[in-house]
Amino acid sequence: MDWMLMPLLRYADFSGRSQRMEYWLFTLFYALVIVVLLGFAILFGSPAGEERTLAENYFLAVTGLWVLGTIIPSIAVTVRRLHDQDKSGWYYFISFVPYVGGIVMLIFMCLDGTSGPNRYGPDPKGGLSYGDVFA
Repeated sequence: MDWMLMPLLRYADFSGRSQRMEYWLFTLFYALVIVVLLGFAILFGSPAGEERTLAENYFLAVTGLWVLGTIIPSIAVTVRRLHDQDKSGWYYFISFVPYVGGIVMLIFMCLDGTSGPNRYGPDPKGGLSYGDVFA
């Protein structure tokens, strides 16, 4: 659970590095919250073609607030994930390229980070660099 909530604790921290586990568990947590909230909206909602119920409106509003409130942490954890691969945070804008941008970012998020320290900080896994092994 710590891995899922860590990006929320580091709300607007765009510096440093994040492991794949932090990124993917936060993404899982983010998606689960949305699925649960939308599930409640559907469960307490009205049949198709009728006016929405107060409970449905409430759950849709809470879902919207969740999405708006977690935009900055999701961008920050993505930038830190790019930093782990020794890439600039500006690579985030690749995701706005139609059709291929999302696929490229998905591949970037699946790749392992650089081992050892890089220009964005120490290795979040605590690994040694190759130079440390042979020194």
